Amino acid sequence: MFKIEDAMHAELQPEDFPSFTAAANELKRRAAISWDEEPNKCPCSNWRNCSRNYQIVEYDTTQERWVELQRIDFLTVSASGVEWVSPAL
Repeated sequence: MFKIEDAMHAELQPEDFPSFTAAANELKRRAAISWDEEPNKCPCSNWRNCSRNYQIVEYDTTQERWVELQRIDFLTVSASGVEWVSPAL
């Protein structure tokens, strides 16, 4: 299973994705949303000067306690714009 996490705020997003591509497509959708609108608006009080640093995290969910398999920096969204860390799809 794949999840999206905002590493800047240690905020795991609630959606589960069946594949890396599905999670990447969600981040591509978010890249088209303004930095100051949900879900890109940062949860902190300094949100105007902050950013979302999205990562895609893969978990092995076959065990009772999930095991993280990999974590890939993918996308940063801020007032300065969108920065693709991983190649855009």
